[in-house]
Amino acid sequence: MRVVVAGLVVAGLVTVGAGGAVWMRSSAAPAEKAQLAEKAPAPAAPPAAQLAAKADALADVTGTVPASEPKPAPVPAKRACANPNALGIGRVVEIDATGGPGFGFEHFKQLDFLSDKEVVLTFDDGPWPVNTPAVLKALADECTTGIFFAVGKHATYHPDILRQVAAAGHTVGSHTWSHVNLNKKGMTEQQAKDEIEKGFSAVRLALGAQPAPFFRFPQLQHPPAMVTYLGTRDIAIFSTDLDSFDFKASTPDKIVETVMTKVSKLGKGIILMHDFQKHTAEALPTLLARLKAGGFKVVQMKAKAPVQTLAQYDAEVVKDAKLPTVSARPVSSVVQTVGN
Repeated sequence: MRVVVAGLVVAGLVTVGAGGAVWMRSSAAPAEKAQLAEKAPAPAAPPAAQLAAKADALADVTGTVPASEPKPAPVPAKRACANPNALGIGRVVEIDATGGPGFGFEHFKQLDFLSDKEVVLTFDDGPWPVNTPAVLKALADECTTGIFFAVGKHATYHPDILRQVAAAGHTVGSHTWSHVNLNKKGMTEQQAKDEIEKGFSAVRLALGAQPAPFFRFPQLQHPPAMVTYLGTRDIAIFSTDLDSFDFKASTPDKIVETVMTKVSKLGKGIILMHDFQKHTAEALPTLLARLKAGGFKVVQMKAKAPVQTLAQYDAEVVKDAKLPTVSARPVSSVVQTVGN
């Protein structure tokens, strides 16, 4: 059975008419980043009447899928889990990003779809050597999953690592092109749009496929105009329910205690971490074990349809590449040690 929850996105005093939807279905999976320094014309918004009509159609709590709605992409075959005591995945939810729904109670309170003891694991600022692969290993060891919000520049530096993220079945979204605060003084709307769009295009180039229409603002700074813009692009916005503050943590243990204290108090939530951070990668095995012991279940969030990047930004990312390459092969397949 499928249930759909439709809602409006609110950011500060700005209300975005957004017919957002969360499609839920049970899963048969087995039991279960210092902070970075701030270093196309917009597509026309759909007429309000069209958005309202789509929201009405999606508000069918009987589970009926409107005939005009595209069918979800097929679910990839699940890999066998070698760990019988793994944290695993409790359930899978499919997100209809129409209108730009917002998730994470720190900023968006419309879509409360998590049940008690349910968490979503999210990771920002990657991909990055050593740390991102270590995060992937910890997740794989527990047969569980997360959402990775990649920085566009990092995706162009390390496309092979980002492809590993996607190949492991994790959801990949974007975190702007250069991790700049889009709410900073002097930032124009066009510059902010460029950061958003170029970020998605860079992730697309790295993956060789369109990413999910999932976006997180750097430093969780949400300019109202950009919230509205993302709504016109049908891109979901992710805030958080609890921040690990892993970029401030002096030890892996501090990250574990911060997350467990907060999640135990809230009872559920979207957890913000950074695969760019060494301590996060080190803390993750213990954190996942603690979540398991505490009875928490991981919810996988997948997109109903991928984002559609804009051609001018796709071309710009390619043009900006300082050293265009003739090969997309990973380093390990090009350079091998054959002797000492």
